[in-house]
Amino acid sequence: MPSSADDQLSDVFGAPVADLYERAVGADAPAGLDRALQVRSFLALAEEQVARVRDRVYSAMDPERDMGELSADNLRMDAEWLQVALEARDSYRTALDGLLLTLPSPRVPARPVHLAQPTMTASLPPASLTPQRAGTGRARRP
Repeated sequence: MPSSADDQLSDVFGAPVADLYERAVGADAPAGLDRALQVRSFLALAEEQVARVRDRVYSAMDPERDMGELSADNLRMDAEWLQVALEARDSYRTALDGLLLTLPSPRVPARPVHLAQPTMTASLPPASLTPQRAGTGRARRP
């Protein structure tokens, strides 16, 4: 079943979703692909539930339907179910977006990190400024 995140996943991982499921089981699967596909599956299920409730409400409100079949209790239940399904969909979408933001891009090879090494230089004062006996020990007194 499709999900609203399929195009985004294809863009991030560079392949159609069906191919991504095959790549996820391989040893060379990109980092996070398996997790992203798990969340995508839950998202697809939640979106399917949203569509089912929406279709059930449309069917109940069909102008050709007998007015005696309308039930406020059924519509209230559908509204509650729709709210829960929408919250689940939003949560899975947020989780997937967050996961994809943390993944390294599989299309850009990792660059080695070079840390700047601090350097320290020291210089001696000019000879004219040094005391005459600099560097010599104290003379012993007899």
